[in-house]
Parts: sequence; structure tokens; C-alpha cells
Amino acid sequence: MSPPKRRARCLALALFLSLGIPALLVTPLMAQTSSHQAAAQAERELAEIQAAISLSSEKREELAREIAEMEGDRTRQNAELIAAAQRVKLTEIEVGIMEENLTGLLGDEREIRARLESADTNIASLLAALQRISKNPPPALIINPSDALNSARTASLLAEILPQLRSRADAVIADLNRLSELKQQVLEEKNQLTARLSTLLEEQLRIATLIEARKRGVVIVSAELEAQEREAEALAAEATSLNQLTATLKERISAVTEAAAAAETADGASPVPQLPRETIELALANTERTSPAIPFTSAKGYMVIPAAGVVVMDFGENDGFGSIAQGVSIVTRAQAQVVAPVDGWVMYKGPYLNYGQIIIINPGQGHTILLAGLETATVELGQFVLMGEPVGTMGSRTIGQTVTTSAGVSRPTLYIEIRNQDVPLDPAPWWAGATPPTQTASQTQSG
Repeated sequence: MSPPKRRARCLALALFLSLGIPALLVTPLMAQTSSHQAAAQAERELAEIQAAISLSSEKREELAREIAEMEGDRTRQNAELIAAAQRVKLTEIEVGIMEENLTGLLGDEREIRARLESADTNIASLLAALQRISKNPPPALIINPSDALNSARTASLLAEILPQLRSRADAVIADLNRLSELKQQVLEEKNQLTARLSTLLEEQLRIATLIEARKRGVVIVSAELEAQEREAEALAAEATSLNQLTATLKERISAVTEAAAAAETADGASPVPQLPRETIELALANTERTSPAIPFTSAKGYMVIPAAGVVVMDFGENDGFGSIAQGVSIVTRAQAQVVAPVDGWVMYKGPYLNYGQIIIINPGQGHTILLAGLETATVELGQFVLMGEPVGTMGSRTIGQTVTTSAGVSRPTLYIEIRNQDVPLDPAPWWAGATPPTQTASQTQSG
């Protein structure tokens, strides 16, 4: 090799090495999956984390012993049920945030990998140009001063290329550093998510065990109650409206008749006084109660939101079927817990038309509360439920046609309706504290 060619090749190599480009960029990066495949992969990763969660036999035995100690003590069982339900709701919110964060981190990682793939192609082109220069070097001025014009052109070309290459190399190095940070963040987020899902599973098991323990203390004979529930479902299949259903149930089903009578007795005949906040909070804290802690109209501003989620259809909006929504629809996470929003008696639980599993609660004073779209109901006909007590769970997707939203049926949707006689009421003013967050349904599809 002639001295000019050797010097030029060394110059090209030195220029390349001086830029600090990592050696891994010399070989092409592996082809990345499409954005659709990557999104599906993120969903699979979340599902795998969920599937890997389990409780040890020791933890299950410890939980069983705790609940066995409450056997027959309905007050303690009620208090623990409500407390566990609150922990579940808070944990579901935390898990939802973590899943959203993890999905975002995985998306950032995919974006950086795509940029690195593109940068690899661009840098490869620049390196090829440098390699051509090294094979056909510009003439050295000392050896061939007559070709100064070509030397000047080549020098000008290199002066233009080098800053671009330096800028691109800096961007690649920044992306590689960010990619390393993202990998660590993803690992930490997965560990935190796993821990919270374990807590969620433990609390869900606690609730299920407590509900079974309480059922063992129910006075009514199971066979008789099951027969009444079957008859109630048959009446629901024939009913053309919820008003007709509740009226028929009061006449035909003894458990519902007794519950309606209890509600009327609790209402009393005297006007409802204006209760101070301290009195209301003290009454709601009493888990021994077997009738509403306060009159229903006094519960305005104190009711518990039945499930953690985001509102995708608000009261008074177009419901997608050409009518106005007479309640609110909340998209929840899969298998989300549903609680009683207020004290009351269960007038019906079971399937109804295209609403999936529904629960109708009589809180008194001529009002009814409808919860629709559940997969399972864990209450019994005629049962008195406390505000915040678990009453059922959602499925993994929308059940029935409660509403039409851009979320489709990919996410479970809980429909909530409050009525005074036959007049629908806007639930928003009834919730304690802030109303549920509102998002477009499309924003709720990830995770």
C-alpha cells in the first residue's frame, strides 16, 4: 500500500474512532417489531406479571386463622369487609397508575430502539463514504501540489460531514444512555407492580373468605333463598322495565317484601332533620347497624363511588343509542371490586335484559340504586348492605350493552343509576369528595 493511501485510511479510521461511536453500532441492530406487535407485547408482559402472582400457603393459612377468629362476630366481619374493600379500591388505583407508567416506559423503549435502528442505517452510509475516501485518498499537497483544488474540495466535504457525524453520534450515545435508564426503570416498576398485585390478591381473598364466613351465619335457609333467587330471575326475564321488576318482586318474593318493609319502617313518618357532619360520620362508622345509618337524602355528598375507574359516559350525555344517559358509566380494571355506594337492602341481584348481572339496592325514601354490568354478585336477596361493603366484581370486558363508547367492549364498564321513584338523578352531587376522573374512552384502552 502506498504511503498516501495508508495515511488517508488511518485518517478515516482516526476520525471515526475520535467520535466515540460505540462498537456495537458497527454491526446492524436487530430489526424491531412493528408498533402494533410491540404494543401487544406490552400487554402480554402485564398479563404475565398478573399471572405470576400467587399467595404462599402460609399466607393463606394465616388469613384463614384471622377470619376464623371473627366467626359469629358480625360487627367485626362488617368492619373488616369495609376496611378490606377500601384497601382494594386504593390498591386498584395504584396498580392502574403503575400499569400505565409501565406501558409508557415500554413505549419509550420501543421508540428509542427504532431511532437507534434508523441511526445505524445513516451512520453506516457515512462510514461507507469514509471508507471510499480511504481507498481513494486525496492527493497529498507535498507530493502533488498541482492538485490543490481536489484537496480543497475533499477537505471541504470532510468539514461538512464531520459535524453531522459528531451530532448523530452524540444523539446515539444519549439514546443508549436513556435506554439503559429505561431498562432500570422498567425493572423497578415491574417489581413495584408485582408487590401491589400481591397485596391486591391477598385483600381479594380476604374479602371472599369473609363473605363466605358471613353467609354461614345467615338465618334464612339456603335452599329457600336459592328458590327465591331462581323465581326472581324468572320474573326479571319477563319484566319490561326495572320499575315493573321491583314492583313484582315486592309482591312475589318474601325476602324482597321483608326488605321493602324494613326500608319503609326505617324511613319513619317524621320529616328528615338536617344532620351535622359529625353526626353523619359517627353514624356511618357504626358497623353494627342493620338499617341505614342516616336517611338517604342526608347521604348526599357522602356516598361511596362503587368502583375505581374513569367515567366514559356522564349523566345527561348521548348514550350512543339515540337516548340521553340516565346514569354514569365507569370503565374499571379487569375483575375490579364493586361496593355498595350507600346503606340499603338488596331488592334484586342477577341477570336482566342486556345489562349483564345487575344489583338493585333500596336505600329508602322511595329511591333505588342500580349497578349494572357486573360479572358476579356476592350478595343475597333481601340482604342489608353497608356503605362500602363489597357486593360483586366486574369481568374482564364489558358485559351486555350498558353504553356505547369508543372503548368498545375491551374493558369492563360499570353502569350506575340513582332514581327517585321513576325519576333519574345525576349521581355526581351524591359522591363523597371528588367525583371519579373523566377521560375519553380511547384513553382507557391501554393497560
